[in-house]
Amino acid sequence: MALTDDPNDFEEVDQGSAKLVGEIHLKKYVKYMGQYTQQLADIEGVLGSEQGHIWDQSLNPVCLQTFPEEKVALPQLIKTENKVLNKVLIALSALCVEINVLENEAVTEFYDPILFYGETASEDGEKPKEGEEQLGIGRMLPLLQKLSCFGQRCREVVKNVIQQLAALHNKSMPKVMDASHVHLTPVYEHLCNLLRVLVTIDQIILSNSMLTNHWTMYKMTIKSVHHNPSAYGVAQDQLKPLEKLVSHLEKRIINGQMTQFCFGQDFDDSGIPVAKNSCFTEEFSLNIKIILSRLEPKLADPAQTEHHLQFVGLCALFTLHYLIFRNLDRKLFRQMWDSYKKLPCVTLAGHVTWFVDEYFADNLPKTCKAVDSKMPDQAVQSRGVWLSGKVQAIQRECQGYYASVNTWMVKMLSSPQQDASLEDLATQSKVYIEGYRLICGLRNTVETLLNLHVVTNKPMTVNEVTCLCRMVTMCKAVSDTFFRHSMRVSTCGMHIVQHQQFQVLTLLQVAKKRVTSDRKYSDRKLDMLSSIMICENCINGSPTTQRLVVTKLALSIANQSKMLRDDEHAALLSKFEKIQIFGSIGILRASRAASDQSAFYWHRALLTNYLEGLCQNPVDASSLHHMFAALEDCVVGMKRSKHLSSPQLLVDAYKEVVHRSLRHHLLDKICKEIENDLRLSVHTHLKLNDRNPFKSSIKSLRQLLSLEPLKFLGSFISPKDYVTHYLDQTFYNLTTVALHDWRTYGQMRNLAAQRYQLEMQEVHLPNQQLEQGLDVLEIMRNIHVFVSKYLYNLNNQIFVEQSSNNKHLNTINIRHIANSIRTHGTGIMNTTVNFTFQFLKQKFFIFSQFLFDEHIKSRLIKDMRHFRENREGFNQQYPYERADRFNRGIRKLGLSPDGSSFLDQFRLLISHIGNAMGYIRMVRSGGLHCCSNAISFVPDLEDIVCFGDLAKEEDISPEVNTAFAHLDAVLGSLVKHSAEGSDYLGMLVDVFAPEFRSSKNMHLRNFYAIIPPLTINFVEHTISCKEKMSKKNKVGASFTDDGFAMGLAYILKLLDQYTEFDSLHWFQSVRRKHADDIRQQANPAPKQSRKQGIQDEDEKLQQTRSLALKRINIYQREFELLYFSLSSARIFFRAEAAPKSDSTDTEVSKPTSEEPVDAKASSSPASTTA
Repeated sequence: MALTDDPNDFEEVDQGSAKLVGEIHLKKYVKYMGQYTQQLADIEGVLGSEQGHIWDQSLNPVCLQTFPEEKVALPQLIKTENKVLNKVLIALSALCVEINVLENEAVTEFYDPILFYGETASEDGEKPKEGEEQLGIGRMLPLLQKLSCFGQRCREVVKNVIQQLAALHNKSMPKVMDASHVHLTPVYEHLCNLLRVLVTIDQIILSNSMLTNHWTMYKMTIKSVHHNPSAYGVAQDQLKPLEKLVSHLEKRIINGQMTQFCFGQDFDDSGIPVAKNSCFTEEFSLNIKIILSRLEPKLADPAQTEHHLQFVGLCALFTLHYLIFRNLDRKLFRQMWDSYKKLPCVTLAGHVTWFVDEYFADNLPKTCKAVDSKMPDQAVQSRGVWLSGKVQAIQRECQGYYASVNTWMVKMLSSPQQDASLEDLATQSKVYIEGYRLICGLRNTVETLLNLHVVTNKPMTVNEVTCLCRMVTMCKAVSDTFFRHSMRVSTCGMHIVQHQQFQVLTLLQVAKKRVTSDRKYSDRKLDMLSSIMICENCINGSPTTQRLVVTKLALSIANQSKMLRDDEHAALLSKFEKIQIFGSIGILRASRAASDQSAFYWHRALLTNYLEGLCQNPVDASSLHHMFAALEDCVVGMKRSKHLSSPQLLVDAYKEVVHRSLRHHLLDKICKEIENDLRLSVHTHLKLNDRNPFKSSIKSLRQLLSLEPLKFLGSFISPKDYVTHYLDQTFYNLTTVALHDWRTYGQMRNLAAQRYQLEMQEVHLPNQQLEQGLDVLEIMRNIHVFVSKYLYNLNNQIFVEQSSNNKHLNTINIRHIANSIRTHGTGIMNTTVNFTFQFLKQKFFIFSQFLFDEHIKSRLIKDMRHFRENREGFNQQYPYERADRFNRGIRKLGLSPDGSSFLDQFRLLISHIGNAMGYIRMVRSGGLHCCSNAISFVPDLEDIVCFGDLAKEEDISPEVNTAFAHLDAVLGSLVKHSAEGSDYLGMLVDVFAPEFRSSKNMHLRNFYAIIPPLTINFVEHTISCKEKMSKKNKVGASFTDDGFAMGLAYILKLLDQYTEFDSLHWFQSVRRKHADDIRQQANPAPKQSRKQGIQDEDEKLQQTRSLALKRINIYQREFELLYFSLSSARIFFRAEAAPKSDSTDTEVSKPTSEEPVDAKASSSPASTTA
């Protein structure tokens, strides 16, 4: 093959190689797509019916981005034979694209760091550390220096745009192209956006007073360092650049002069006439009017937030127009000024607001006299009226939004899964746009009202706060609906873009035919045709922002001499807006950005009111997830802050504040209400309050408990788990403190599971019940203290503490004793009887000494002799006066330091002995109670299976046989004790009776004679104690003391003196005495006067008589109670037979000394009953 120098041969070779390479890559791509399709099919098969479900937005693991991106240079998009037009469009398009880049840079890099400057990670009210302010400014310096460069860049772009437009609209210079009928409105719109960015940055800086204050402190620190640099380790030559930088930043940025710095530059320095260009002046003014005519009808619509922001830039553009040309169109100015009636406030970023009246008053020179003295006051007054009207209608507006949101959600759910026709596509487009407008309207309404309340210092009502928080949650609910239908919205959005592009191309074809129908050639017609071709070329590709910019600019040049009718031009602009929403931005991305509630961070104090309102009315409990999604929106801005050592500190502090508010104002209150509800439900028998749902409203807290866990900044809070944990902890702690309430808390736990579906944990407390007050072991070891500190009640079988330093008295009853026996075992019962036996020995020694005393013995013998000698005269009844004389006369023998006589002490001795016997009775009853509870699990007490015999028949292992033998023994013991039990009272009678009745202790035979004065002494003491119950000083107060009656009955049984005591007929004598006293008081002897007959009794005498009758009745009642108690106590001992010396049940060694208590018994009464 011959070599050739023809270059076409090499091109053919290159083309062939490229074709081969392309085919190879195409085959690889086809193979990859086949494998990927198979993987998707496998995943779809695994998911099954769940594939239609979408994950939680807060856990978004895979994010679907639908906005287009392409890397195409402007010369490739603007490529026609018209070179001049190409250059003009490329230059203007590049400037517009540059403005878009600057706007995005300002939003992402500068707004949030300056907004969040001054927010600290410390608690509210806590002072920052010394030097923290200077450190914050030092960390901000790189950002401020970058912001200064950004301002310089914006200044150059604005100047370039103005000069480019002035070069097009200029009669004094050679024409670049015929632009006499060209209105480049898109360029002016972009210029508005850039100026609005500068205004926003200035307003953010001026609204942050902490930045200004800290800047002043930072300058003072620099001066201090300048005076003594060596102390700070800084060289002198390093301070000058820093001071120069600080001065530069203060002049340009800290003072809020970025916009003025841009306005004040010289636009005529390039040789292109600007200020004196009349053609450009008219074009500039005309485009302001065009933009205003498009914006003004939409200013009152809260959903048109982009137009509100564009109006801010338009006002700045109007100011720039006046500063350049010094020509004020008063009619246009008045039209823009009056917009405050429709648009009272514009939220620039966060809590930073903008007012048209304040802007013009501050930025237009005073020399133009555009703003008179009355106009600002009128604007402020109108703003207040607008706010008041809005507040009054907020409830109605919130309900309207609620209905609109619900209707829109129904439309989203009922929309077809696939777009079957163009009508379905148009319907879907309207639904999506409606949802987007709802989001914008809700957000704008909330931000405007919140910020206006802050600016005007007007308080907010609870109803207004509730409505605004509800609107915040509705805004996030609409955004969440978009997310849940993201797959269908994305697919439908692409179809909508394609359809809009088709309609735009159709309209352009119609316009192209109109231009070509006129066969006259001109440069203008050439420019129009070229512009239409550029529009078609850009629209025919992916709907990127760059293509839309070029399309709008080309359409502005093509629409010369009204090539398009007004309706067609408006339709094209509307379709461009839809292409931008569905294509360039993406409806999902647009809705997510529009629903950003980061401004709520600056009004986060309202969260407290919202949570408290939600606790009071849990109907909107499902909105809590949306509120937390709104609270999380500001975190993106927080992470851009620069003044702290780490932005995460601010995020963590914010997270803690929100969690604390949630706990204190919602969860803790829910816990308290549920606990109270459970308590009232368990104690309904007490009828604490009216819980009739028809009379009193009852909140349904189940809606709050049924919520899914709340996600906030990576942590989850489950209301249901929180309440469950609180109740578990509370029930456990209170059960351990008050063990007797264990059953109540068990019922509350079960009720919580039934009523609120709470999965409560078992407390796992000990299986036995520890409701026993004082333990039996403690009482047994300190029996002498127990009988003196506690009082016995015979009928209820209960011991009550005599006095206590606390506000309550302890009690001991049968259930306490039974629980102690179950804890320690039944063997403790015999030990208790033995300890009581030892205690009674000591007490009977004192008892014997008292009766052995000569004064007491002689007096008793004397009284009994007198009674026997005069028995007939006393009607066989021991005289009350004789017993009362003995009670009073014994005081002559002496008194103790506390004022008690010997008879008082003897009465206490008998009461202690009776208390000990009452305790023995209670121990026996407790043992029976414990055995009956244990034996309750045996089916038939009369037919108990012998497990030992069954085990032997089945030939089971010896270990099991041993276990069965123990079981049989336990069952037998339980049956025996539960049937009859041990007669401990009879045993204690048997062990002491022989010695008491012995001839060696004849002095004890006089005991029955001392009972009448003892009873009088006891009744007087009882009345005195009961009267103290109603007094403030309750020292010595009591209401029961049946130990005395129990002690009398026991000792009478030991001495076998029941008959002797009954022969006294003492209680009949007491009744006769009281009957005589009552008769005497009721029928007094009449008094006669010499001057007159029987007269009425004196009133004071009548009062004395009534008091005396009341006192007699009290004594009579107390004697009757004592008689009943004594009769009841005698029943415990009357059935016992007289003890015999050869008793087979109990072996007792007789005492050897004279006094029975000194007797040293060889065995205890319970030694044979174990």
